[in-house]
Amino acid sequence: MKTFENFKIDVDADGIAVIAFDVPGRSMNTLTSGVMAELPELAELIKTDESIKGAVITSGKASGFCAGADLGDMAGGMVGGASLQDAFDAGWKMNGALRAIETCGKPVAAAINGLALGGGLELTLACHYRVAGDNPKIQLGLPEIKVGLFPGGGGTQRLPRLIGVQAAMMAMTEGKSFRPNDAKGAGIIHEVVAAGSEVEAAKAWIKGGGKAVAPWDDKGFKQPGGGPYHPAGIQNFLVGNAMIKKQTYGNYPAALNLMKAVYEGIQVPIDAALRIETRYFIKTLMTPQAQAMIRSLFLSKQELDKGAVRPAGVPKSDPKKVTVIGAGMMGAGIAYVQAMAGIETILIDQTQEAADKGKAHVEELLKKRLSRGQLTQEKFDALLGSVTATTDYDLIKGSDLVVEAVFENREIKADVTKRAEAQLAEGAIFGSNTSTLPITGLAEASVRPEDFIGIHFFSPVDKMMLVEIILGEKTGEAAIAKTLDYVLKIKKTPIVVNDSRGFYTSRCFSTFLMEGMAMLEEGWAPALIDNVGRMTGMPRGPLEMHDDVALDLSYKIAKQTALDLGDKYVPAEGADIVAKMVEGGRFGRKNGMGFYDYASKPKTLWAGLAELAPVTKHIDGPEEPGAFGQIDELKTRLLYRQAVEVARCWEEGVIDDPREADLGAILGWGFAPWTGGPITLIDQTGLAKFVETADRLAATYGDRFKVPQLLRDMAAKGETFYGNFAGSQKAAA
Repeated sequence: MKTFENFKIDVDADGIAVIAFDVPGRSMNTLTSGVMAELPELAELIKTDESIKGAVITSGKASGFCAGADLGDMAGGMVGGASLQDAFDAGWKMNGALRAIETCGKPVAAAINGLALGGGLELTLACHYRVAGDNPKIQLGLPEIKVGLFPGGGGTQRLPRLIGVQAAMMAMTEGKSFRPNDAKGAGIIHEVVAAGSEVEAAKAWIKGGGKAVAPWDDKGFKQPGGGPYHPAGIQNFLVGNAMIKKQTYGNYPAALNLMKAVYEGIQVPIDAALRIETRYFIKTLMTPQAQAMIRSLFLSKQELDKGAVRPAGVPKSDPKKVTVIGAGMMGAGIAYVQAMAGIETILIDQTQEAADKGKAHVEELLKKRLSRGQLTQEKFDALLGSVTATTDYDLIKGSDLVVEAVFENREIKADVTKRAEAQLAEGAIFGSNTSTLPITGLAEASVRPEDFIGIHFFSPVDKMMLVEIILGEKTGEAAIAKTLDYVLKIKKTPIVVNDSRGFYTSRCFSTFLMEGMAMLEEGWAPALIDNVGRMTGMPRGPLEMHDDVALDLSYKIAKQTALDLGDKYVPAEGADIVAKMVEGGRFGRKNGMGFYDYASKPKTLWAGLAELAPVTKHIDGPEEPGAFGQIDELKTRLLYRQAVEVARCWEEGVIDDPREADLGAILGWGFAPWTGGPITLIDQTGLAKFVETADRLAATYGDRFKVPQLLRDMAAKGETFYGNFAGSQKAAA
C-alpha cells in the first residue's frame, strides 16, 4: 500500500482504513501544499484499493484536527500565477481533491478529535458522516472572513446545502465557531460522542451500512429553506444583501463575493457550484483588501506570536510568579490572564477590600468558563487559588515580574516602583501598564532602569489580544526578552516600541478621536461624524469611542500633559468642549453620560451637545461628476489623520517594523482591518499619491495632516515601507 508523508493509514480486519492526518514537524495540522498534493492520491487509494471498504479520517495530533489552509503556501500559489487560469487551477486543487474524496464510491467518515476550522472543517464536510468528541476545547467553523477571504474548499456550497442559506450565511459572514453539541444542533455534524471514542463511532457508522453518497448527490435532493426563487428562500438574499452592506459598508469584497457564490452556486449541481466558488474565491484573493488582511492578520500575527522581535542571544525565560499592583478592572484582568496561563499571581491594592474586589472579578471571569464547560470544578478551584489578594508588599518576593497598573499619576507610580523594587531579586523585571506617561520619565524612580519597561495592556484584558511593550532609554535587552516571554506565555500578541508620549497606540488612536472633535467644532452633526467613522471600517465612531475611553480620562491626560510640557503645550481639538462636559459631570459611558445618554436603550445623543457645538454644516445633494464627495472627504480625513501620525512615529523611531505598526493598529485601537493597517494603507495607496492627498488636507484643514519628510523622500524614490523592510531591526540587534 502506498505510503504518504502527511497521512498514516491503518486498515483493520473489517477493511476500514483509519487515516491519521499528521503533518510532520508541526504542532497543528494545516493544509499545506504537500497535503494538497497528497489528497487526490489519498482519494484514489480509497477508491481503488479493494481491501478498503470504507475510511475514517481523523487527526494524529493531540492539538487539533486541522486549523485550515496554510495561507502563506496558498496565497503564493494563487496570486503569484502567470494568468487567471493558473490562479484558478491552483485554487481548484482543494475543491477537486475534496470532491474526489466525496465521490470515491466508499463511505468516508470524519472522526473530529480536535478543532476543525476553515479548510479543516471543509475537509470534514466532504466526508459522508461527521462525528466529534464531546470536548469543550473543540471548535468547528469557517472563519476565513476574518482575514478578508471566504471558504474556498466547498464551504460556500456544502454548508448551505446542509443547514440552509440563512444559517450558513450567518455562520460564514460572522466567522462563527461552534462547539460540538452546538454544531450537531445546527446540523453541521451528525454525532457527538465521548472524547476519545470518535474513531470507534465513525467505524460503527460504516459497519452499520453508512451511505457513500452526499445528500446533494441524491437525485431527490432539495435545498433546505429553498433557493433564491423559492418564496421563502428569496428573503435570504433580499435581506442578506442589505445586512452585508450594513455590516461592511462596502469595505470587504469577501462578504459580497461570498453571497454571490452562494446565490449562484445553489442553483446548479454541486460540481458546477464548486467551480463558481473557486472563481469568486480567486477574485477575492486578488483584491488589495484580502492581500492586506492575510499579510497582517495571519502572516504577521503568526510571526509576532512566535517571538519574531525577541532579541537574539538572550536565554528563554519562563515566568512562574508575577505580581500585579492595582486591583482595578485592568489589574484584575491581567491577574485573570496570568492565572489562565498557569502563573502564580499576587494581586496588591491599598486596601484588602479593593484587592478582594479585584480577585472577585477574576472569579467572575472563571465562572463564565466553568458554566460553559470549559473548566472543571477542580481546575476552577486551582486557578482561583493561584491568585492571592493582599496589601502586603512582602509577598512580592520571588516574583519574576511586577506589573504596575495603578492610577495615571507620576507620583503614585514612583512610590509603587520604589516599594516593589525593594522586594525584587536581581534580574526581575518591573513593568508599568501606563497608557500615556513616558517610560523613561517613570524609570527615574527606579534604582534599576535597565530592568524597567512599559507593558501596556488594553481593556478588557481578557478579550483584547495586543500588549504594547515600551522601551525606556535604559531598558536592557534581557528585560525586553523576559517581557516578551511573559506576553507570549499569557497568549497575547506583542509589539515592541520606543518611548514617546502616548507611545504608539495611544498616541495614534487619539488622532481619530481628535479629528472627530475637529469635525464637531467645524459644525458637522454628531450623528454624521459617528456614522462616517463607522463607514471607514473603524469599530465605532470617534465620539462613541471617546465616550468608551472616558471623557474625564482625556481631561486628566490633557492636564498632566500641560503640566509636563508647559509653554510647549498645544490644546487638542475640542479640548474646551470636553472640559465643559467633564466639569458638568459627563464622564462618558462609564457614568452613563457623555456625548450620548446611556440610560435609554439604544443610547441617544445628548441634547445639550447642540449648545456646546452647534450644527452649521450639512451634506449637500448629489454632487457634480468628478467632485470629491463630502462623505468621502470626511472618511479620508479620519483615516489619513491616523496614518500620518503613524508615519511620524516611524520617522521619530517610535516604531520601526511594519508588521508591528499594522497589527498593533488593528488589534490595539481597531484601525480599519480591511486596509491591513496604516502602513499597508500608505503602501497600497502609493507614497506619492498619499503625500499628495495629505498635502491637500493640510492646506485645507491645518498642519495636523502635514506629512513627515520621511514620506516625501520615500515617495521621491518610489519606495514602500514593506519593500524596505528586511526583517525586524530589533530582532537582529
